[in-house]
Amino acid sequence: MKTPKSLLALLLLSILVTSCFEDKDDNPISTLDINSFVYRGMDSYYLYRDLVPDLIEDKANSSNFDTYLNSFDAPEALFESLIYDRTNTDKFSWIVNDYIALEQQFDGITKSNGMEFGLTRYTPGGNELYGIVRFVLPNTSAETNGLQRGDLFNAVNSTPLTISNWRTLLGQDNLTLNFATYNTNGTPDIDDDTVDATNNTINLSRIQYVENPIFKTEILQVEGENVGYLMYNGFVGNFDSALNAAFGEFQANNVQHLVLDFRYNPGGSVNTATLLGSLVTGQYSGQVYAKLQYNSIQQGNNFNYTFVDNIEGSALNSLNLNKVYVLATGSSASASEMVINSLGAYIDVIQIGTQTVGKSQASITLYDSPNFTRTEANPNHTYAMQPLVAITVNKNDTQVPAAGIIPSMGLEIEEQTNNFGILGNANEPLLAEALAHIAATNRLSHVPVSKAAETVFDSNDLLPHKKEMYIER
Repeated sequence: MKTPKSLLALLLLSILVTSCFEDKDDNPISTLDINSFVYRGMDSYYLYRDLVPDLIEDKANSSNFDTYLNSFDAPEALFESLIYDRTNTDKFSWIVNDYIALEQQFDGITKSNGMEFGLTRYTPGGNELYGIVRFVLPNTSAETNGLQRGDLFNAVNSTPLTISNWRTLLGQDNLTLNFATYNTNGTPDIDDDTVDATNNTINLSRIQYVENPIFKTEILQVEGENVGYLMYNGFVGNFDSALNAAFGEFQANNVQHLVLDFRYNPGGSVNTATLLGSLVTGQYSGQVYAKLQYNSIQQGNNFNYTFVDNIEGSALNSLNLNKVYVLATGSSASASEMVINSLGAYIDVIQIGTQTVGKSQASITLYDSPNFTRTEANPNHTYAMQPLVAITVNKNDTQVPAAGIIPSMGLEIEEQTNNFGILGNANEPLLAEALAHIAATNRLSHVPVSKAAETVFDSNDLLPHKKEMYIER
């Protein structure tokens, strides 16, 4: 009896897969091998290489290299020893033992219960925290349970949130959220306002989720002119076509003004940041948008990003604007700041909100392969590194200040605990400020009606790589 071809193919595949696994078993990866990859990668690419003694010494070419590598019992320990000034200068380089999860995150795929939040101290310098819901992702547990922007919470599973426990409590796959309420205590004075616990709770569950960074678009009118509003929460390359389509909507509605809402945007792809700048403008195609400056070894690879006029062959829906309004806060980082800094060298950028993070460094994913790319990556482990490798500057070689970008003069405005408003609504405080500036009217929007929501942590901090600005090769 003849064996069917499909069965033969299946048997052959089984043999090949078995052989591959047998090969891996026969050649188990050692910590020494992974440590060698870590050192070599950092030695070649790390932005602050020339400030790290162990890298300056070029241990890879010394006779005691293996002895040096064996002094670290884990790749993470070696990696951390090569970081320059972790507390102040380099807070953003990471190593992972599962690059599949890292790649998914860069594609916008994470586990989420749908609640994006900020955490605020009850008292200045205190350890106890309360949370404010910033927005709710569609088709998630948070949306199903009716969670809304501006909702307050102060505990999880009846355990009060603190500086030391919030990551553990809010990072659970399943949790019970304990609500709080804002209390004016019957006076107009905000100094005696409090955030008090309630007996209300909801249950939230995390699922694998693909987040569309284009959270909201609106067409608003000011003095008879159309204003486009885009709340954009991450520079994710998988949604570049959708971003172009959103600008197509603006273009079709003949918007004369644009408000980019980056207030919760932690960054992402440098390519997408370049695309967004090109969509805002359009009149600078081919000119330098941003530059990358590398370490002394890679300095010959210094690279310029230029304004583009198409995406995968399709024309951009560029607006050809000479002014743009940007809403930004202390949660706006990296690629968000790159857009502000790069566009600011060409057009007027009116920044409204609070000071940004101050991160102008970009990272790259290094794999254990001869040229550190994904191709030919060692199949025996899934370690990868995401070290800072370059500084981004604008066409004038100006980088984002380490302390962050400050708002435009007179447009410093904080989100307030009891006055978050509705995103995209003309009365939402930060957007209202932009619309008032466009209309050139006088407003008293800076008068606080509740305590400032001074964020010390946010939901992006649960994902250590969420605030990366990364280079795609």
